[in-house]
Amino acid sequence: MSTTRRAAVVAIVVCALAFTVAVPLRTYLSQRSEVRDQEAQQAQLQKEVDVLRDRKAQLSDPAQIEAEARRRLRYVKPGETPYIVQLPEDQPSAPPPAANPAAVSQGSWYEKLWDSVSGG
Repeated sequence: MSTTRRAAVVAIVVCALAFTVAVPLRTYLSQRSEVRDQEAQQAQLQKEVDVLRDRKAQLSDPAQIEAEARRRLRYVKPGETPYIVQLPEDQPSAPPPAANPAAVSQGSWYEKLWDSVSGG
């Protein structure tokens, strides 16, 4: 066999081996990255489960439930006087003044409707 034929056979064998190894290697690398992503997601979900278990344990206490009802739903016990402090940033902003106060027509809603329909 000549050296050219030997080189061609060796090249074909090397290419066949490369293709034989390439597909499983690519699959292995992609699965490894997917496993890493799934493990990260599992760790995040485990943290959420821990937070929710802590919250469940807190809410199993009747005093905590009462405090939540007072804070969020503004419940009060009979005989208590509730006070609500409104800060300036809590109040809704005032509507802008009308551009032309004279343009606001006086009268009831049906008079305004009739004026808009009749064009007067």
